[in-house]
Amino acid sequence: MSDISVWVDGRAFLEGPRWRADGLYVSDQHGHCVMRIDVNGSIEEIASVPECPSGLGFSPDGRLLIVSMKDRKLLRLDDGGPVEVADLSEHSPFEINDMVTTASGHSFVGQFGFDVHGGAAAQTSALLRVDPDGSVHSVADGMACANGMVVTEDEKTLIVAESGASKLTAFDLAADGSIANQRVWAELPHVPDGICLDAEGAIWVAGPVDDRFFRVREGGEVTDVLPVPGRHAIACALGGADGRTLYLLTSETLGNPTESAEKRASRIETTRASVPGVARP
Repeated sequence: MSDISVWVDGRAFLEGPRWRADGLYVSDQHGHCVMRIDVNGSIEEIASVPECPSGLGFSPDGRLLIVSMKDRKLLRLDDGGPVEVADLSEHSPFEINDMVTTASGHSFVGQFGFDVHGGAAAQTSALLRVDPDGSVHSVADGMACANGMVVTEDEKTLIVAESGASKLTAFDLAADGSIANQRVWAELPHVPDGICLDAEGAIWVAGPVDDRFFRVREGGEVTDVLPVPGRHAIACALGGADGRTLYLLTSETLGNPTESAEKRASRIETTRASVPGVARP
């Protein structure tokens, strides 16, 4: 791996990065906006999301999908601004969080399942799916804080980071969005947050508690470790012109909204990966 460089700095709390041909899309969760950043680092705030944006995806026709955490809604960015696609509050008593969307338009959304900021005891909760028609379904119970998610290039496997269980969990994924055959993809040495997939099928994982990013293969072999001392590793994405830029979202805070907004100490750092990313998230 090459050296780590600061690319974007001074944001509140960055999450949910997704690379597209026109740049990196990322949520400033406690800055209440979604940004697009081109390869030169120019920032454009493209959507205002007052109830805290998180996971991002794209509909089959290329429109941006945004998780709105506090009001538990899935939004779509249209010409006039964000519009509601689905209300997930019936299935999620507390905040929803990260998301991945398949090429056919099925969006899988994780949730905390308990009052994280209020200090409540951890509880498991359901993984949710929003279909293209806006209907919402609970598709896997007992998830320990489903967080970062990826779908493999062949669209046949969904992989979910369970922050509360320090593991990556895989499901067989069908074209209609149904999932089956839940299994452990990898037990992890650190608590996972955001994740991204590379062309060899390995996964880069952000470890916010241990302040490091690490690359893991199915089965649990860790091949690379990138410490970020003094900064929490929140999420990551592979992209850039050749797919080998590894975008590292780091922060001095761990997601407390007031502290994040006051400090504005979240940044995107970059390094070069030996294996490129894939077209799908």
